[in-house]
Amino acid sequence: MCGIVGAVAQRDVVEILLEGLRRLEYRGYDSAGVVVLDQERRLQRVRCLGKVKILADAVAREPLQGGTGIAHTRWATHGQPSERNAHPHISNDRIAVVHNGIIENYAKLRAQLQAQGFVFTSETDTEVIAHLVEYELRRSDNLLQAVQKSVAQLHGAYGMVILDKDEPERLVLARSGSPMVIGLGIGENFVASDPLALLPVTRRFIYLEEGDVAEITRREVRIYDTDGQPVTREIHESSASYDAGDKGPFRHFMLKEIFEQPQAVANTLEGRLSESSVLDETFGNGAADMLRKIEHVQIIACGTSYHSGLVARYWMEEIAGISCNVEIASEFRYRKSVVRPNSLLVTISQSGETADTLAALRLGKTLGYVTSLAICNVAGSSLVRESDLAFMTRAGTEIGVASTKAFTTQLVGLAMLVLALAKNRGLDTEQQKELVKALKGLPGLLEDTLKLAPVIETLAEDFSEKQHALFLGRGEEYPIAMEGALKLKEISYIHAEAYAAGELKHGPLALIDSEMPIIVVAPNNDLLEKLTSNIEEVRARGGMLYVFADENAHFEPSPDLKVINLPHCHEWLTPIIYTIPLQLLSYYVAVIRGTDVDQPRNLAKSVTVE
Repeated sequence: MCGIVGAVAQRDVVEILLEGLRRLEYRGYDSAGVVVLDQERRLQRVRCLGKVKILADAVAREPLQGGTGIAHTRWATHGQPSERNAHPHISNDRIAVVHNGIIENYAKLRAQLQAQGFVFTSETDTEVIAHLVEYELRRSDNLLQAVQKSVAQLHGAYGMVILDKDEPERLVLARSGSPMVIGLGIGENFVASDPLALLPVTRRFIYLEEGDVAEITRREVRIYDTDGQPVTREIHESSASYDAGDKGPFRHFMLKEIFEQPQAVANTLEGRLSESSVLDETFGNGAADMLRKIEHVQIIACGTSYHSGLVARYWMEEIAGISCNVEIASEFRYRKSVVRPNSLLVTISQSGETADTLAALRLGKTLGYVTSLAICNVAGSSLVRESDLAFMTRAGTEIGVASTKAFTTQLVGLAMLVLALAKNRGLDTEQQKELVKALKGLPGLLEDTLKLAPVIETLAEDFSEKQHALFLGRGEEYPIAMEGALKLKEISYIHAEAYAAGELKHGPLALIDSEMPIIVVAPNNDLLEKLTSNIEEVRARGGMLYVFADENAHFEPSPDLKVINLPHCHEWLTPIIYTIPLQLLSYYVAVIRGTDVDQPRNLAKSVTVE
């Protein structure tokens, strides 16, 4: 995810900007850049393809110095990763802009500005902002007014910071759908897309609200609401700390990453939703036109990512009305397949370097798919580079081998893809609004679900001596049962299997006895009655049941049935919510059994061989 840092100070701010970018590297990006205003009021800019270290090395070779500046790490949406597409963007050597988000009407604005004589040097939507502000500045009294006039013409999501060389100790910033924060110093002030970037220089923050436009100088902060009226926003004192390689208060990286999921999901959603729909360009430049053509979806992935694809198949066919196949990459690449007309090829990978998935993508591109889409957590990875379109999950660095937040953010990304496809196939506007609202409420629901950790930790003691476990689910919860079984076997080394609950009587019932724990995923949906019958089949044969249920399902606990009640949520999001307790169960069981939680035997984080 793109990162923004800016500063207005009496001292040189270059190192502050670079350090801020380093602290945002976990978000994923493909290029970086910085611009500062020197003593002669000249915009001095350095941009590069690749990591912040490359940018810092370039700055060391070409020293910059100035008290006002902005910096950015970019993940490409419009235009390929390249130096010329990297931020900051400049208009007529006067206006510099950094921007997160997507400007939906950039093509129309670009044409209008070109007609006014503006020359574009990049393929990005962001450069439109730079030229638009410069154009409006010709008809305004100051930079603030020019920005206010400009944002009124923008459609989409943005968090932006603008620098005018003729107002050397001032930055103007704006927020719509993409967060921006002001950091308060003494005789200096700062801006960023995430307060973590500014922790070395301040602990006092003001968060802009939706539609706010603000200006900062060394000594003043002024904020204006959507109507252009001055407003006061609360100052927050932060006690946060930052160290991407530190477990913090957590015993293991896996537990840390489980608890990071509310924020990770919020990052995945950030700047990609309007009030009633998913922004099509979320999936890359030209995605809107491509998505309108799609009549079938083929998903290819491995392991945990494969499970996320299996969940998406239910959503795709029920909500979008599009047929969907899901296949393990290592199987797909070694068989002959028939491509349906107007098919979208979706590949899913945390690392973007999974060998089988990459090979399947390369094969798929020879078979006649309309286009390919990568859902991935690592910008600049092979999968992203080689796909036509890309969706970055923004999960942040995941160190634990057993994937947690990468999985839930994949599910969120797939949910947004389903909504984008459904919108293009005429999904009712009110239903779109309902589903978008449910997505926006996900981070809070995840927070509530994580409060079950102490209960699940106690429950895990029942598994300390077990050698086998059976997971059951129906519908879209069946892949979640599969994911729960995978997590348990990965890190606790307990043999675990998952079955569609309706398959019990076709074989697995033979395994049931008092030593076989049965874990059941039981949301309060149309399949609950059928699932309850399956539970009774287990009880009749002496099995020990652990039921993760909706709080409104009203399961009664008994000696052979332990109930863990989860918060009620919108039915289509239950796979995401019910993943959390299964992750926690696997973690606490592994801790009790004394296994290596973060680096389980025989496994690697990124599988780059067959």
